[in-house]
Amino acid sequence: MTESNDRSQLTLWALDGAQPVNPEKPVQERTPSSAQVETNLRPPKATGLWDKAFSTANLQRALHRVVANRGAPGVDGIEVKQLASDFDTIWPTTRKSLDEGTYRPAPVRRVEIPKPDGGTRQLGVPTVLDRLIQQALLQVLVEVFDPLFSESSFGFRPKRSAHMAVKAAQRYVEEGNGWVVDIDLDRFFDRVNHDALMARVARKVADKPVLRLIRRYLEAGVMAEGVKVEAEVGTPQGSPLSPLLANIMLDDLDKEIERRGHRFVRYADDLRVYVKSERAAERVRLSLTEFIEKRLKLKVNRDKSGIAPATKRGLLGFGFLRRKGKVDIRIDPKAREAMLVKIRNLTSRTWGISMNERITVLNRFIRGWCAYFALADTSSVFDECDERLRRRLRQVSWKQWKRPGNRARNLRALGIPSQQAYEWANSRRGSWRIAGSAPLQRAMPNAYWSNIGLVGFKESYGRVRHVWRIA
Repeated sequence: MTESNDRSQLTLWALDGAQPVNPEKPVQERTPSSAQVETNLRPPKATGLWDKAFSTANLQRALHRVVANRGAPGVDGIEVKQLASDFDTIWPTTRKSLDEGTYRPAPVRRVEIPKPDGGTRQLGVPTVLDRLIQQALLQVLVEVFDPLFSESSFGFRPKRSAHMAVKAAQRYVEEGNGWVVDIDLDRFFDRVNHDALMARVARKVADKPVLRLIRRYLEAGVMAEGVKVEAEVGTPQGSPLSPLLANIMLDDLDKEIERRGHRFVRYADDLRVYVKSERAAERVRLSLTEFIEKRLKLKVNRDKSGIAPATKRGLLGFGFLRRKGKVDIRIDPKAREAMLVKIRNLTSRTWGISMNERITVLNRFIRGWCAYFALADTSSVFDECDERLRRRLRQVSWKQWKRPGNRARNLRALGIPSQQAYEWANSRRGSWRIAGSAPLQRAMPNAYWSNIGLVGFKESYGRVRHVWRIA
């Protein structure tokens, strides 16, 4: 999950006039029946979306976005570059079948990717032609739905980001909302009810061809190991429309929480509600669980959901800590551990590449990681990451030198006295222990790694923070 320009806007979204929960005088949570949306408050339905979606200008924008995103081919094996080169040939026939209502989306190709906390996440990869059509639809549907979404919804929306969600949550904690309700939606993208979702889309879209095509995408199915599996529920992660449909489905939840006057942050299916007491948190958890399961027909994962002090539960890779009378942002321990696992993989002694190639790969990862996590106020963590990284690289060098004679020569060339170089070259200590020894630290100090091109965590962190300060 990184978004480009994640730090570009840090507007703090708050709900003006929200009433805080008073732990001394509990407020009765509103029942799901009280969350009915008044139909006379709804804006008129959008029309003319079909022609707008498939206009030449909108299609060109969509094609540019699909090509820029690249991505793997779908079940037909056609790559993005082939779609771009053959577009003028294939589009007239495709448009004709779309207008006649005979177009049938291809099933998505199932792909599994590892999750940071273990297990796998299933993605669906549409064909590049279906990605183009979905992107064209997305560009017009966003204009209809996004202005009406909650100010506390930050995921996959124009001019919003994960950083903005974290900063909003930080403000809520600073305001005295010291307890958080963490709601985990169990396999949300796999459980979305098609009828419930389409009813919500139809609230604001009048074009029947648009509604019919969206439903066909929902029902296109999945190709798994050469067998097509019908899709009766769910919206596959990985398609251009999926994030918008998720926000449409969960907008009722956002509006219900707003009506109750709570401070909250939602990023896609990641929801946190901030309240003032443990008692209020438990009450909110129970009532929202009932709302989600009865009204939205979704499932709450009770094992992963819960309540906790706001400084104990992470959000989008970050956490909070109180120090010097204020609330600072820190890196969540799980995110830090995931980074260390990645570093261990990139500095594996069994990966047979040169040190220069390894540093090129490391620099790419470090810059990307720091561009996101530079939001943290705890700069000491980046120093610790650098120390760990340099020790791993010294260990790699030690293993690459292999023989005692070669190790002694390299140590002498790096300024270690001959006797000491000989003793350490013939040491029976383990490579990790030797990598942390004083002789190797003197032989390969920080300047050594900088001279061969390594960009450290602290250096990258400092550069990003400097750019933010002067922006």
